[in-house]
Parts: sequence; structure tokens; C-alpha cells
Amino acid sequence: MVEKVRISVAMVTYNGSRYIREQMDSILKNLKEQDEVVVSDDGSTDGTLDILAEYQEKEPRIRIIEGPRQGIKKNVEHALRHCKGEYIFLSDQDDIWTDDKVDKVLQAFKQEQCTLVIHDAQVVGAKETEYQEIESFFAFRNAGAGVWKNIVKNSYIGCCMAFKRELLSKVLPIPGDIEMHDQWIGILNDKCYKDSYFLREPLLLYRRHGDNNSGMKHYGVFRMIRNRVVFCWRFLQRILKHS
Repeated sequence: MVEKVRISVAMVTYNGSRYIREQMDSILKNLKEQDEVVVSDDGSTDGTLDILAEYQEKEPRIRIIEGPRQGIKKNVEHALRHCKGEYIFLSDQDDIWTDDKVDKVLQAFKQEQCTLVIHDAQVVGAKETEYQEIESFFAFRNAGAGVWKNIVKNSYIGCCMAFKRELLSKVLPIPGDIEMHDQWIGILNDKCYKDSYFLREPLLLYRRHGDNNSGMKHYGVFRMIRNRVVFCWRFLQRILKHS
């Protein structure tokens, strides 16, 4: 009898050879035999795939799939569609999980009876950058649940999120013209299940190094307005579809 997959880690990669060993090592410390890591690589040319192949050779829990090469959001969607776990943890390629991240997130799911958990993170910069270190991402973003709150100022960060499998039917497919997939997932959970839980404990070192796919700086006014209008339109379409 094949044992059900408990946890799927959905990792997306693209030219991440510089940091991916630390990220993968920290993830594997958290997992048990019935868990998996699904890596969707979007066409790396820097040796990332060679490193992943080394890990896969020793670790049957790792599955590497070829990404769609349509940008970060579609690569995330591609990874999610291949996940088999009851709980899905999102992962970047360049952060570091604490050794107790999975245990504490699963405990939060059990205690809070929620569909989505997002935990705090400590923001750190690589040595060669001038990024400010931030002890609490939650404090920096005034993080909390709520549809309109997170449309106005998003506080959902994918690398700190985990959710139950049932949420996939609400969030997939991820629209290609919205700005951020993590905002999309978090806000749809706020609307559909109203139970997003913010675990106020830093369980990840969120590395900022200048090559990140997501930024922490504000866009110009026109782009911010455009992003919110597009998001609200796609959000309304999805809610009407599931109503």
C-alpha cells in the first residue's frame, strides 16, 4: 500500500546555484520519509540543475520537473500542479528554513483549524549588498489577514506560506497578469475560508541579495494603481466562478 504524501514542498528555481544548497539542506532537515520536494526549474543555465541532480541521486523524496518558462507565477503554478501532499509549503531557492519550521507550522494548522498558515521571517542581506536586516517581516509590513488590507498593502510572502491541498482548487490557475502569486493565494484564502493564520514567529531567514524575483521597495504610483485594478478584476472573476 502506497503511503499518502504528508507534505509537498513546492520549490521554483532559476539560476539559483549560489544559494540552493543551503536552502535544500535546511528543507530536508524538516521532512520525514513520506514527504516530497517538487522542484520546477525554469531553464537554469548556471549549474542549478547539476546541483539538484546530485541531491536527487541521494534523495528519492526530490522530484525535478521542467518549468514552463513563462515567468515566476506560471512556474509556481506548474510546481503546485505536481504536488501530491496534504499540506503544501511554498519555497524559494535562496532562503534558509529553521530546523523546527515544519513542526511549528503543522502544530498551528492543528491548533487553529485553518487552511493557510503564514509565519514571520527575519530578513537578511547577503554580505556584498547593503540591504538592511529586519528582525520581523511582519512588523515591517504590518502583516495581518484581510482581503482589502492585503489588496492595499500586501503582507503575504510565499516563502513563508503553507496551505492545505483543498485551497488549490480556488487559486489555480494563477492569472498571468497579476503582480504576485503569494498575494493571490493569501487573499483568496481570506475570501473563501476566512481563516488565514499569521504565526508570529520567524521560521525562515529571508535572504535579499539584489537578484530576488520579488522586491521590497514601492513601485511608482501608476504601476501600483494598475496592479491593484488588474488584481481586483481577476479576483472578482474568480470569486464569481466559485460562487
